[in-house]
Amino acid sequence: MTTRLSSLPQGMRTFLRIWFGQTVSQIGSRMTHFGLTLWLWGQSGQATSVALMIFFSILPTIFVAPIAGMLVDRWNRKLLIIGSDLVAGLSTIALLILYLMGHLAIWHLYITSAVNTVFSQLQGIAFSASITLLVPRDQYARASGLRFVTNYGASIIGPAFAGVLYYSVKLPGIMMVDLITLSIALTTLALAHIPRAAETEAGRESRQNWWMEISYGFRYLRARPNLFALSLIAVSFWLVHDLGGALYAPMVLARSGDSARALAAVSTASGIGGITGAIFMSAWGGGKFRRIHPFLLGTIGAGIAKTIFGVGQSLLIWFPAQVFSSFNFPVRGGAIDSIWMSKVEPDIQGRVFAFNYLLEGILTAAATLIAGPLADQVFEPAMRPEGSLAGIFGWLVGAEKGSGMAIIYIGSSLMMIVIGLVGYLLPAVRSVEKVVPSYVPLTFELTT
Repeated sequence: MTTRLSSLPQGMRTFLRIWFGQTVSQIGSRMTHFGLTLWLWGQSGQATSVALMIFFSILPTIFVAPIAGMLVDRWNRKLLIIGSDLVAGLSTIALLILYLMGHLAIWHLYITSAVNTVFSQLQGIAFSASITLLVPRDQYARASGLRFVTNYGASIIGPAFAGVLYYSVKLPGIMMVDLITLSIALTTLALAHIPRAAETEAGRESRQNWWMEISYGFRYLRARPNLFALSLIAVSFWLVHDLGGALYAPMVLARSGDSARALAAVSTASGIGGITGAIFMSAWGGGKFRRIHPFLLGTIGAGIAKTIFGVGQSLLIWFPAQVFSSFNFPVRGGAIDSIWMSKVEPDIQGRVFAFNYLLEGILTAAATLIAGPLADQVFEPAMRPEGSLAGIFGWLVGAEKGSGMAIIYIGSSLMMIVIGLVGYLLPAVRSVEKVVPSYVPLTFELTT
């Protein structure tokens, strides 16, 4: 393994070291998130409380994304990633102290979720924009696939460990593991070197006053209708995905008798499917096919699988449906990431990526804000045995606790299928790789 690693280009080796540290840290973070979700559900028993935690983890992106993109293009990306990890660690320490003192409240989770999102946004944009500085162009899809290995690998290990440890070491033990894994990520980052991007013509044109720089991502995409259309299709998917995704954990808990192990099993299924898809994408690399096809087909496939998941009422259906659903996300994600990285100049990627985050943040914040009340106040009462919708949909999802959430989940999943089909019907999206030229790589400045 050491020999294989040493034979790789220096930048690829650096990427893999950073990737390893972030993977380990993500496992700890998923453990803490899983433990806090169980604690929150135990305190409130309402979908609204869980959905609000997700809402507050999305809301800051609306205000932060444009500024974060400008900072990423201006500042040292390595230091931005390290600083973001440190803030995440301090948030975990704060929650741990509050729990041990017996003062942990639900609103504390909302505040820390918002704070973490600010710096997580900065970190995500910085890391994404660093890939083109470290990885050869023909490896973009593989590098993106490895990032999905991180996300879904953590989804397998994190909830599985947390589901067991929650009943023994409780929340404090889970948080301590999170802090240990974070220290590993910080160590790998401290030893890594991320070069600065050489300035391109687009980068020089973008250096104006702060407002012009913040809005540059929008103006860049608006001048390129094909990329703008691709962006709208991508964020529309996350709008409907997060409407159902906000109810994912409450729905499973409600329909499984509040079983933490059932939720952990479904999360593990998500990890298995996701990591399988990520390994497939990393090994395949997209081949000679246009990347738009795996992106749109993955969008449709995810919608089909999630529709089946929403209809299911036990692990017998949930587990395979979740595996198939999650398989599609690295495929579609790796495909669209490679399109963005090959079409957008490295020294302005921060602002362009930030605009996509901004659009996504606005739409998904609205979706998660309404998901909880829509479930608790409208669809859950309507799906009780005497409810107005029980006679219509009861045959499909039952008429017990969690059935109303299932109706919303199914509806949002069907919309994913529609969005994928619309993408194929729009020539601007379907032909984006043919119409938009790839940028010409320049020599990197090897200064830190």
